[in-house]
Amino acid sequence: MNWDIVKGKWKQAMGSAKSKWGELTDDELQQIDGERERLVGKVQEKYGLAKDDAEKQVDEWADKV
Repeated sequence: MNWDIVKGKWKQAMGSAKSKWGELTDDELQQIDGERERLVGKVQEKYGLAKDDAEKQVDEWADKV
C-alpha cells in the first residue's frame, strides 16, 4: 500500500497496528504519526528484530490496512 494513504488514515490504522504489535503504546503510535521509518524503528526496537525483518512486517501489515 502507498504510505501516503497509510499516513492519511493513520488514526484508523493505529488500532490495527496496536493489534499487530501489542507492545507499542498509544503514545508511541501517536508519535509515529504514520511515518513508515518511525514504525519500522519502533517495531525493530520493541521486538528485537533486524531492520529487514521489521520492514517486512510493516510492509505486510500496510498491505492489509
